[in-house]
Amino acid sequence: MTHPVAIITGSAQRIGKALALALHAQGYNLVLHYFNTSAAPLAKSLNALRPNSVTLIQADLNHPESSALIVEHAINIFKQLDVLVNNASSFYATPVGSATQQNWHDLFNTNAAAPFFLCQAAAPFLALQKGCIINIADIYAQMPKRNHTIYCMAKAANTMLTKSLAVELAPDVRVNGIAPGAALWPSDKPPANEKNALAEIPLGRVGGAQAMVETLLFLINSATYITGQIIPVDGGKSVAGIA
Repeated sequence: MTHPVAIITGSAQRIGKALALALHAQGYNLVLHYFNTSAAPLAKSLNALRPNSVTLIQADLNHPESSALIVEHAINIFKQLDVLVNNASSFYATPVGSATQQNWHDLFNTNAAAPFFLCQAAAPFLALQKGCIINIADIYAQMPKRNHTIYCMAKAANTMLTKSLAVELAPDVRVNGIAPGAALWPSDKPPANEKNALAEIPLGRVGGAQAMVETLLFLINSATYITGQIIPVDGGKSVAGIA
């Protein structure tokens, strides 16, 4: 039997790396995309477990041609595509009064434009496998985060991308999103105001990458009648209404 194949963008660290490890353990061959932080150490360790199961591609998602090149690379190497995970994202503050056109283009390219064009390039191959797309959204697509207006707008576009493509690509491709909130601390370590930050989360803790992994595997393996949905994985923060 051939192994199913997944593309994961932004796979070198944090949530992207955790998703890659989980899918590889499920028997997937992987196309690991990265930009600045190399995914080569991850690919090396996974190929040591199962030779020739992982391939790398470096690409700047601000460049329009990158999306098609990533999908083309996957097909050239593995001849099929079953899952696309749009995880790569730029995230930083753009306070009104200091935001630039470059901020706008970067945040919209990585969070909305590149995911769309990756989905477009991947769709014919995913349809052949009755595959699925998972877009990593954000709870701040639905609720504003102070000083992050452009990012929130871009993630709102990402959310509508999921809903629109779920209709357009049906019935052959399912499209869903995962909206993390308090999955990981931004710097991989608790902030100085950890107690106050946790008080904003009804479950009182961050979910860790494992919470994202569990949701991803559910959407891929079990949720065969779910499409067009955005699942918040945020410990209840979004329903608590605290931005």
